[in-house]
Amino acid sequence: MAKIKKSAIVTISLFFCFSILLGAGLGWALSETRNIKNTEYFTEFDTALPTKLLDINGEIITEFSSDEKREIISYNKLPQHLIDALISREDKIFFSHKGFSFKALMRAVVGKLTGKSLGGGSTLTQQIAGTLYCDRTDMSYTRKLKELWWAIQMERRYSKNEILELYLNKIYFGGGTYGVNAASKYYFGHSVTEISPAEAAILVIQLSNPAFYNPFDHPDRAMTRQKTVLASMVDLGYITQQQADDSFDEYWAHFDYTRTSASAYMMRDDKAPWFSEYVRRELGNMIYGSQDIYTGGFTVNTTLNLEHQAAAQEVMEKYIARANTLYKDEHSTRSNLAFNTYIPMTEILALLFNIPQLKLSEQRSEYVATSTYSSQINPVLDVISLLTGTDSLKVGIINRATAISKKEDEKTTIEGTMIALEPETGYIDALVGGSKFDQENQFIRAVQAKVQPGSTFKPLYYSAAIDSRKFTPTTQISDTPVVFHTADGRPYIPQNFRGEWEGNVSLYYALIHSMNVPSLKILDGVGFEDAINRAVALLGISEEELPSRAFVPGYPIGLGVCSVRPIEMARAYAIFANGGKEVTPMAIRTVEDKNGNVIMTPELDIRKAQAAKGDAIQVISPQTAYVMVKLLEQTVNGGGTLAGQSWKFDFKNEKGRSYRIAAGGKTGTTQNWADAWTCGFTPYYAAAFWFGFDRPGQSLGLKITGSTLAGYAWGDYFRKVHTGLPGKEFQKPLEGVIEVTVCSTSGQLLTDACGDHKTTQWFLAGTEPTEVCQVHSNQTNSIIAISRLEREMYKSGQHWTYAIDTSPLVLDLNFSAEDLEGYTSEINFEDENFSSEGNNFVSPKEDLDYNYLIE
Repeated sequence: MAKIKKSAIVTISLFFCFSILLGAGLGWALSETRNIKNTEYFTEFDTALPTKLLDINGEIITEFSSDEKREIISYNKLPQHLIDALISREDKIFFSHKGFSFKALMRAVVGKLTGKSLGGGSTLTQQIAGTLYCDRTDMSYTRKLKELWWAIQMERRYSKNEILELYLNKIYFGGGTYGVNAASKYYFGHSVTEISPAEAAILVIQLSNPAFYNPFDHPDRAMTRQKTVLASMVDLGYITQQQADDSFDEYWAHFDYTRTSASAYMMRDDKAPWFSEYVRRELGNMIYGSQDIYTGGFTVNTTLNLEHQAAAQEVMEKYIARANTLYKDEHSTRSNLAFNTYIPMTEILALLFNIPQLKLSEQRSEYVATSTYSSQINPVLDVISLLTGTDSLKVGIINRATAISKKEDEKTTIEGTMIALEPETGYIDALVGGSKFDQENQFIRAVQAKVQPGSTFKPLYYSAAIDSRKFTPTTQISDTPVVFHTADGRPYIPQNFRGEWEGNVSLYYALIHSMNVPSLKILDGVGFEDAINRAVALLGISEEELPSRAFVPGYPIGLGVCSVRPIEMARAYAIFANGGKEVTPMAIRTVEDKNGNVIMTPELDIRKAQAAKGDAIQVISPQTAYVMVKLLEQTVNGGGTLAGQSWKFDFKNEKGRSYRIAAGGKTGTTQNWADAWTCGFTPYYAAAFWFGFDRPGQSLGLKITGSTLAGYAWGDYFRKVHTGLPGKEFQKPLEGVIEVTVCSTSGQLLTDACGDHKTTQWFLAGTEPTEVCQVHSNQTNSIIAISRLEREMYKSGQHWTYAIDTSPLVLDLNFSAEDLEGYTSEINFEDENFSSEGNNFVSPKEDLDYNYLIE
């Protein structure tokens, strides 16, 4: 009896435990099943949200998203042949099963046991159930059972169309895309609503292995499997054989064999890729956890003007192409001359005098072989490897050759960059970082490249010269050959750009014509330390960076032999245009979270920092800035190196009235013609343009300079962005500057004798000229030193004539009227010792021995 009682207790206990376990299991199942209701509106899943970049006018530039590039589309917008292709490829009995196929499950089990691939055992419902509720990387039987359970529950909850809609919006299609709409744009460049049967087949074959069947990397594999899907669609009566063939032929006839399988991020729609990349990097420093940039759903309000950016991209594309054409033409001419003329000569000399080092046949062969491979063989091999699937050919030979070719391209391909700022705000208005933004070219030269600025550097220390009050725009400087000596006594002998010398010139003339020797004399007068301090302040270079920038006290820095970034040069010139006030380049104004709340205010932070500086916000005084602006305006409208761009700042309003927008700038060409620059500004914008090689050492050639290339790009861009803007002048300080018209030869106050030799310049108050022109006044009052022969002529009653031209003085003795024609000029000449006849002056009235200086 006791045993029976004990047995009953055990049974009841076991039953109770089983009931608890069963209840717990059912409870879990019910709770988990209930979770399906939470995904009924699957478009509301907490998926990754892209970050949007907006320009200054609120137009969308691009979106940053993670590899989970997802675009939701409803079932009723999906083309029928996409559904047909999916059903044909993945689950022919989808519309009849209850979430699983017993036959398919058994086939999968047998395949697993025998180690053979007999096809997958999962239905479409099981696939989406596994994606939503399981870890599909888990290859265990437990995961398969869970997947089966959820598939059954989904079939109970959703209609077939809803399951298909969920599937096609959630599943991964390769290339970083989730969902058919995002995938269609990635593979075909258009919405899924526009795809053809052949394109639908390409999409569905990605489901099993998108890396293996990617058409851009493996077109042969994709083509074979695509034919299988189309044939299946024909067999099931979804399309005709003719439709399948036509669609197939159409797809491959327009297929881009040169494209690679870049991720969806790189293939995103981006109207300003260089600027977007710059902003992305800036956001990475602002938002901790870089992945948040791609998933947080931020809205970034930027400073970019998309209309101006489009103009910048168009201009840079044009002039980078032009530069490379000019370079290749000149380089080809020089190479042919070398190969056809000088190399044979050196080879003969090598043979005659037994000097093997002179033999250049190997170098010539290498040059020819490299050129032929790059232009002819490499493209053919690339296409063959894609068509035949011989990846080793592409990865091995081509990649090695490409690496060599890329290194060579960096030395022989001209790149270019530009950046434009608003002087008043520091807004980056446009930015182009190079020729083409792609996976191999993401070096943003406008903000990353450190290159020599050449003569565009000169205005930076010229401003220190003006500040010193030892120099004015009309200070006379001798442009003659000179030997400078460095601190250690070594000679430094600079040359002008074309080896020409002009004698005495004014400071303004030396600047706008980019004269080297006068500039170095100004540098000498300012002092190396003061000049460098001024340049660093304008450029905004930190103390920590200076050692790596070659700002070494010495004469070479006066010719721009140092290292700067284009954005720094744009900042320096923007400060001139901004009345000497600090300009902080910025790309981001505010950042909003996904709910529209402003969470970051970079612009406000900059404004607060600037306000806190008080008077220190002035990098240079408004007066010095204004004098520099008026000096650099003459580079454009005063016959300087940008004179060819002057007309681009003349406009007409709606009534047909002409007006002008003030503009100034400076060109620069570095040693050996390695870099070509133009930096300039208007009251609206400041910009820096640079062209050169990523790897130094090559020469652009004599045809490519700051004025002949960069100057034209600068002028074209400014013409485009200023069209429609009203005429505007630079703001003049209320006091501290004075405008004076002076003699352009002497730089002194104008006299009637100076004639047309005059110029109007701006001076810091108190530095303007106070003496009248000595050159021309001396000429009109000089007395001829009469030689013994001339005195004899006078005593014998013979008269001689001389003519005075304003500069230089021309002395003609005993010439006829025809000989004097062209030398004489209308001059008011009064001297009691002379008499005049018309435009000529006759001999003195008495025998006087005067001294006369002929300039």
